[in-house]
Amino acid sequence: MKNLPTDLLRTFVTINQLGGFTPAGERLGRSQPAISLQVKRLEELLDIRLFHRSSGIQLTEEGQLLLGYAQKMLDLNDAIVSRLSAPKVSGSVRLGIPNDFEVSFLATAIGRFAQAYPNVTLDVSSDISTNLLQDYGKGEYDLVMAIEENGQLQPRLTDYITEPLVWLRGNNLMLEPGEPLPLILYPKGCLYRKTIINALNQANLPWRIVYSTSSLLGIHAAIKAGLGISALSKSTVPEGLEASVTFAPCPSLGNLSIGFCYEPNKLTSASHMLLDYLKQGLHSL
Repeated sequence: MKNLPTDLLRTFVTINQLGGFTPAGERLGRSQPAISLQVKRLEELLDIRLFHRSSGIQLTEEGQLLLGYAQKMLDLNDAIVSRLSAPKVSGSVRLGIPNDFEVSFLATAIGRFAQAYPNVTLDVSSDISTNLLQDYGKGEYDLVMAIEENGQLQPRLTDYITEPLVWLRGNNLMLEPGEPLPLILYPKGCLYRKTIINALNQANLPWRIVYSTSSLLGIHAAIKAGLGISALSKSTVPEGLEASVTFAPCPSLGNLSIGFCYEPNKLTSASHMLLDYLKQGLHSL
């Protein structure tokens, strides 16, 4: 029976996460030729082709099948290593996280942390970033993940990444020429809402709000129902919705910064551990 080395599987999964051999090498600290060699070794072990060589990093059917299994194997490997090698940490952490990152982060970074540190109590709340940052200033959170305008002169966030804000619509949406654009938005105070409305006003495009909710699932459902259009950061777009940076007649919405707000000298050991997991999750988007 053959054994599959986890370092080869991790390289394969990272290539698919980052979209190329070169960025995978940068993440894993290996050269591009070394990454290519690892993929070749994995293909030889399994006697299959993982990528269509003429189509960049497009996966073959066997590659698609391996990807699901490889991710599960790596998750189990990382959970075992974290659980057995992790220092004994206890306590509680009050975490604030943006609505649109709640689902993806609960299933990945936060879930893995909870498994690795079962003695840490997590108090997780989701809200729009403006409210999260205000409440952090009032001392209601130990750590906040939030979104703010890209290139802000005095950024409140650290360890951030930059992502484009993309337009979303359902495949059943019919827009009437000349009619106000139907918008599906988070409540007042949301940076997405502010950016969308400002961009449409500057482009002299009429608009109207047809649905407003603080629920990410509500946003998704309203778009899928064909009620209107909205916009989210690129990494939070769910399957089944059409997304693009440009969408006629709408203008481009630019980029946003996604990162963390905290005071290092006030973080407990448990908070530091959670922050490390969240950083890894954010930078793997």
